[in-house]
Amino acid sequence: MQTEHAALRSDEAGSASLSSAAQPAVHAEQLTKRFGAFTAVDELSLTVAPGEIFGFLGANGAGKTTAIRMFCGLIPPTSGEARVAGYDIRREAHQVKQNIGYMSQKFSLYEDLTVAQNIEFFGGIYGLSRCAIAEKSDVLLDELQLQKRRGLLTRSLPLGWKQRLALGVAMLHDPSIIFLDEPTGGVDPISRRNFWRLIHDIAGRGKTVFVTTHYMDEAEYCGRLSIMYEGRIIEMGQPGELKDKYGKKTMQDVFIQLVTGNGSVTGNGSVTESGAVTDSGGKRDGRDTRLTTGDAS
Repeated sequence: MQTEHAALRSDEAGSASLSSAAQPAVHAEQLTKRFGAFTAVDELSLTVAPGEIFGFLGANGAGKTTAIRMFCGLIPPTSGEARVAGYDIRREAHQVKQNIGYMSQKFSLYEDLTVAQNIEFFGGIYGLSRCAIAEKSDVLLDELQLQKRRGLLTRSLPLGWKQRLALGVAMLHDPSIIFLDEPTGGVDPISRRNFWRLIHDIAGRGKTVFVTTHYMDEAEYCGRLSIMYEGRIIEMGQPGELKDKYGKKTMQDVFIQLVTGNGSVTGNGSVTESGAVTDSGGKRDGRDTRLTTGDAS
């Protein structure tokens, strides 16, 4: 496990540098989203470089999914500004959508279509020609090791393979940035590690990967990550830097120290065998704020 873990660690994976003169892949300034009196995302500011694997770590209700949906142009911000692939998420949402891939928390492909039919269908939605779809399908199925399963109904695939397919479909139109919202929730540990190898392969081709997770080991795989609590980013940096800063050996320990200091994890907090943190008492305006092994938001 330690060897595999080290192989995927960001400091050995060639993570992108923010000192690059290239235009940021994602840039936000005081981005805020309110739903009535409830503030889901509170003055979020960050910059993500091209080719970077950037992680959002936080409990249920921390604001991760809401932030990603704003970055993808799916919901407008209440205030603040953000640009994705150089486009303003408020005024140029259509252009944002053309330049990103998005894999939602819930599996969103058609269960009653085959693997190949899903690829063909979404390729058409992305505006690809039949020739381009056929060419990209073969490459995609080979990369995802789904070639032998191309004729199977999607519902028959194990969850880990479904997630691979969803990732491939999100990359079908060759976007420069891909947003992954809890892509490995509910997936077994081996499938999770294999999925992260695909993520590092994607970043190695110059793509920016913006991923939310509630698994502590996955936090270690990111080039940089932010820790969200009650809609705010309370810490940000490379995993190695954060562990050094707080004198901890793992991001799990860093996370627990940070959220304990912010009042999120109580004395009942615990760490599961899967590496996720649970808090039996965490609530945010009546919403569950626990880190669990299931899908988080």
